[in-house]
Amino acid sequence: MTKQLFKIVGVVATVVVIILGGILIRSARVQAKDKDVDNDESRIQQGFDIAPVPVNVARKNRALVGLGSYLVNGPGDCNACHNAGPGNNQFLPGGNPFFGQPKHINPATYLGGGRNFGQLGTPPSGANIISRNLTPDKTGLPSGGDTFEEFRQIMRTGVDFDHLHPTCPGVPDATCVPAPFNGNLLQVMPWPNFQNMTDNDLRAIYEYLRAIPCIEGPPAPDPLHHDCH
Repeated sequence: MTKQLFKIVGVVATVVVIILGGILIRSARVQAKDKDVDNDESRIQQGFDIAPVPVNVARKNRALVGLGSYLVNGPGDCNACHNAGPGNNQFLPGGNPFFGQPKHINPATYLGGGRNFGQLGTPPSGANIISRNLTPDKTGLPSGGDTFEEFRQIMRTGVDFDHLHPTCPGVPDATCVPAPFNGNLLQVMPWPNFQNMTDNDLRAIYEYLRAIPCIEGPPAPDPLHHDCH
């Protein structure tokens, strides 16, 4: 009788441990999930708070737009390269934080491209590398009409679909990039870092770039030109 009682107590204790263990595990997972959601919601709201231009969320995923703004205007700092240089034209007069002024981004140059990073080669002998216009054109797609699949491939592999600066076949000039630089790939653009981002983050960046105003840029046929209407 005593042995049977011990067996029953043992079985009950085991069941209780299993049930409590399951509850604790589920609770930990829920807390972790809630924490992730809270972090996403915080970054989404921060993205909207720091967007330096009006964003159009009509027919777009609002959460992705906010997260994309956070990534583009926060850790990505995309405008630092994709604004019309030289100097600090990314900021309005009196809005340059490097001068100890409150930061105010210049919306007229925001992500419109045009910063010249100089010639490639040692000594400099090839094409000048100029940042691209990332704003949407009249199609509503960013970077002058890139689909998301094209955008993701660019960010993952660095492929330059525009082939603006092929590898020099001979003596370098202002239209090509000298070896060992590969003219099939974007130079200067830090795609080797961005390629490690998740598909969701890349989708968020793309969605945000769809939501910002078009910058027309210089007249056609300049590759930085976008038809906004």
